[in-house]
Amino acid sequence: MATSGAQAKPDSPAPRRDRDGVEIYDPLGLYDQQDRSHQPLRASWDPTASTEGRTRDRPERSVKKQSALGRFVSTYGWRAYALPVLFAVTVLVVVDAVRGSDPATNISGMPGLGHLSPRGTMNNGIIGGPTGDGHFPTDLPTGALPEGGSFAETGTGTWHVVPGSTPQVGTGTDSVFRYTVEIEDGVDTAALGGDESVAKLIDTTLANPKSWTHDQKFAFRRVDQGDTDFRVSLTSRESSRKACGFEIPIDSSCYNADIGRVVLSEVRWVRGAIAFEGDIGSYRQYQINHEVGHAIGYHQHQPCEIDGGLAPVMMQQTFGTKNNDIATLEPDGVVPMDGKRCRFNPWPYPRG
Repeated sequence: MATSGAQAKPDSPAPRRDRDGVEIYDPLGLYDQQDRSHQPLRASWDPTASTEGRTRDRPERSVKKQSALGRFVSTYGWRAYALPVLFAVTVLVVVDAVRGSDPATNISGMPGLGHLSPRGTMNNGIIGGPTGDGHFPTDLPTGALPEGGSFAETGTGTWHVVPGSTPQVGTGTDSVFRYTVEIEDGVDTAALGGDESVAKLIDTTLANPKSWTHDQKFAFRRVDQGDTDFRVSLTSRESSRKACGFEIPIDSSCYNADIGRVVLSEVRWVRGAIAFEGDIGSYRQYQINHEVGHAIGYHQHQPCEIDGGLAPVMMQQTFGTKNNDIATLEPDGVVPMDGKRCRFNPWPYPRG
């Protein structure tokens, strides 16, 4: 029989409390189901106590331990692959720069320069003048003179120095070449902008980093008095033929060591060359660089080396940029009859 009055309530469990005595509100009883892996680790209060009987459960490793290389790749991601590539590229650039300082080295894609004779061993006489065996086409199409402005057929055979000087350009670890700019008396430069304009183009060409100062061995300094290593001389047609020779009947420039002159043919300065296939400004830069190249020690001419590539500045581009054309004029010369054709190029170091 039921008893009257209020029913007795079952004993309620004691409330759960944390270590600070604060009651934990846990109506769903989840406290004891928490992942114990998130609980603080407990260390023995006595680190010297014996460990006998204890067991330590270690979780199974899901992956193998990474090597040093693996950790490096994991840490730096794509950079780990980029760094070796960057290092390799840097090495190639340094090697290219070092090799580029050697004028006898033909870097891939760069036209060659030929052999550099040591200073003090300059040959006497005409260097770079036209030579041949007298057997060549009667029309000489590659040496034809383009239409253009007027020029001096003859001059007096004397030259006057264009006033002015420049600071040294280039490092000059081996040689600092002092030069003057001179105009033959009887050559009228008014149509060319005057004597100063001619001198300015010579100065700026030699100071260009694509010119000879790209090689740290060389430096130039223009002077208008005192000793010189050579004289860059704009010269009339007849005087150029006398100074450079005319065995191949084509107007050309040269370096004449006997008179210490880089002889720049005025007729070519005014008209250029059909075979060069470039503008007149580029041809004048070629004239300067090619003949000064002879003066500083590059005595030999060069053939087209890379078919379709840039012509070496020491190639006789006034005669042609095709090896076959030059070989026809000079069968016993250094240029082979191999069919290679180059593009005109006024610079020793076109990537400078």
